[in-house]
Amino acid sequence: MNEKRLLLCCDMDRTVIPNGRQIEHPAAHQRFKNFCSLPGVALVYVTGRHQNLVRQAIQSYDLPEPDYAVTDVGTKIYHIVAGQWRALNLWDQIIAVDWRGSSHEQLHRHLCSLTELKLQEESKQNTFKLSYYLSLQADQEQVLSQVAERLDRLGVAASLIWSIDEPEQLGLLDILPRNATKLHGMQFLQQQLGYRHEEVLFAGDSGNDLPVLASAIRSVLVANASDEVKREACRLAKQNGHESALYLADEQSSPLGGHYTAGVLQGIGYFIPEYRDQLKQLECAS
Repeated sequence: MNEKRLLLCCDMDRTVIPNGRQIEHPAAHQRFKNFCSLPGVALVYVTGRHQNLVRQAIQSYDLPEPDYAVTDVGTKIYHIVAGQWRALNLWDQIIAVDWRGSSHEQLHRHLCSLTELKLQEESKQNTFKLSYYLSLQADQEQVLSQVAERLDRLGVAASLIWSIDEPEQLGLLDILPRNATKLHGMQFLQQQLGYRHEEVLFAGDSGNDLPVLASAIRSVLVANASDEVKREACRLAKQNGHESALYLADEQSSPLGGHYTAGVLQGIGYFIPEYRDQLKQLECAS
């Protein structure tokens, strides 16, 4: 009999970190930690944060230590063993192909005349992640179209990931190799670790999660996600033929509600009936 396994992949900010406007149920955090410690559950953080910010968040918010981390919106992958973060260099080699030898600095030089774009801090950049701020008042579609046109002329295969920092009310544009999104990073890990499709689950809340939320990977959109992200996730999932792979957590379906980690647990119970008894036991123990 096969051992029950789960590759649980979670966004961090406003998914497992309760740093949005809504309140996290006081019991949800510990119950999530207890679930992640169950035998067969491997935890992956899939985030726009870089390694240092991920590690700070784990300490500041008392989060469970992950087994793997897909950071910088998919451009870095780490295996965490006894507190040591080991970069998977094979991933760097795979995604480097898309930029056709162009460096981070060369791409910026071709885009810096677009005055609507403001380069983000150095700590938010890496070899394969070029990140800008873009005002919410700007014509986002036009700017993204101009960026895509310039990159195409260079022969660069890129993914343009647009999202919104809600607390700061800032638009964020991440320019990545085409095969270096959160979705591609998760698919790489799934393949490398030998997980079956039904053994993988993702939870997220924001615009840079949309490639996963609209894919065939079973995904949970936590209840505190914005209405705009909910609409777009549903639209894209339907367009891609993956409506059944997307679950929208809500405040009425669980005593814990559906915000943050409560939404993650709600989605696990929805997609994976085999874990419902264990989730119930965790509920009784809290």
